[in-house]
Amino acid sequence: MVTAKQEEKIRKRKKERIATHLLPWVTAVAMFIQSLDGTILNTSLPVIARDMQYSPTQMHSVIVTYALTLALFIPLSGWLADKFGTRTMFRIAVGLFVAGSLCCALSVSLLTFNLSRVLQAIGASMMVPVARLAILYQYPKSRLLKTMNFITVFGLLGMVVGPSLGGFISDNFSWHWIFLVNVPIGILGIFMAKRTMPNFKKAVGRFDFRGLMYFSLALIAITMVLEIISTGLTHWMYILGGLLLFNLLAVFYYIHYKRTEKPIIDLRLLNIKTLRIGLTGSLITRLGIGGLPLLLPLMLQTGFGYSASTAGLLLLPSALANVAIKPFMVRIIKALGYRTVLISNTILLGVVLVILGFVERDTPLGYYILLMVFYGFFTSIQMSAMNTITLVDLDENTKSGGNTMLVIMQQLSVSFGVSVASLVLSFFQSDAFDMNRTQPFHYTFIVLSIFTILSSLTFSRLSKTDGSGYV
Repeated sequence: MVTAKQEEKIRKRKKERIATHLLPWVTAVAMFIQSLDGTILNTSLPVIARDMQYSPTQMHSVIVTYALTLALFIPLSGWLADKFGTRTMFRIAVGLFVAGSLCCALSVSLLTFNLSRVLQAIGASMMVPVARLAILYQYPKSRLLKTMNFITVFGLLGMVVGPSLGGFISDNFSWHWIFLVNVPIGILGIFMAKRTMPNFKKAVGRFDFRGLMYFSLALIAITMVLEIISTGLTHWMYILGGLLLFNLLAVFYYIHYKRTEKPIIDLRLLNIKTLRIGLTGSLITRLGIGGLPLLLPLMLQTGFGYSASTAGLLLLPSALANVAIKPFMVRIIKALGYRTVLISNTILLGVVLVILGFVERDTPLGYYILLMVFYGFFTSIQMSAMNTITLVDLDENTKSGGNTMLVIMQQLSVSFGVSVASLVLSFFQSDAFDMNRTQPFHYTFIVLSIFTILSSLTFSRLSKTDGSGYV
């Protein structure tokens, strides 16, 4: 006969099994809405500007405000999660993101829109880092690749679908729905987290406020430089001033870090080889592919004359391929190893970019769809492999810090990618080159392919056995 105490234990184990199964879905929801929000706005800004009676140039401050707020608050995420618990901070983060999204939809001026984006970005800065930290604490390393593989696809889907979905909503509905779609998804995430996410806590030292100021202000400085560069190289004094400020703050932080027992970002973690190579490779690779969510819709609309809705449909094969390759990821890496996969896949991504440089308005539709399928395959493999190798050698004492480093590098690399793509495109669109509407895009893709192929050299520093014990 089963006693009441035994029944309680059975119910508790059953609840834990359900929570373990659903936790990746909570993280996936967070990753999807964050990556979607980061790209969906780009194609809709002209419509929002017209509705609010501003110029599109003025609306660029909305993008800058969001990026700067992320840079300020991302370094806080690991410390707050360890101090107050992963479930507590995740639910607060999603709540702030949902509130910011609702305020964006209700905004009637540029000031209220920017303030709403600040609130939204505060939530976004903690949402994914805290959810992924819960994954690192919950699962053994042997399940890390499979779990990271699952949640990464939703981040990729958000990046690929975002620009086209923003255009579709702007063409067929009110732009307000770009932000309102976040509300029900976010509320679902809050309720799911209550039932499925453990409230992991770790011992933390005194809060390193001075370190946060040095580090976050350095991130803000370099983010501002990237935003200025993305508009062209016409403001040399601002660019040089921003770079000088960034370097000074970086030096101040390094001096402070050497004198502090528990700094907000522990640079000693870079002694872990796989973390160091993963972070470096992630940055350099995204120099090549980070600008594609911006370039592809832009080429399809301004170069080939497609509507935003049609451009979205032509990007759909890439999103579907992202999902389709995921069930085979573990077997691919298990058979070939991280080193071989990352080197060969990075080169293949570069080849796809080269071929994109020769796509024309009259290119057969089947050829274009096949190209986008391959792009989706290779991008999906790249992101899953890079993220996992970066985190695979972290232990209980380094998971929080290493995860925060990865989030910071991902945010910077996305900004780098967009800035480099915008700069190269504006260079070829300048009066120095006598080109038609599509040629600047072709040359831009070829230049970006060179960056991507060269980034494969970073992964050659991995050994054949790195990460092999955790596949």
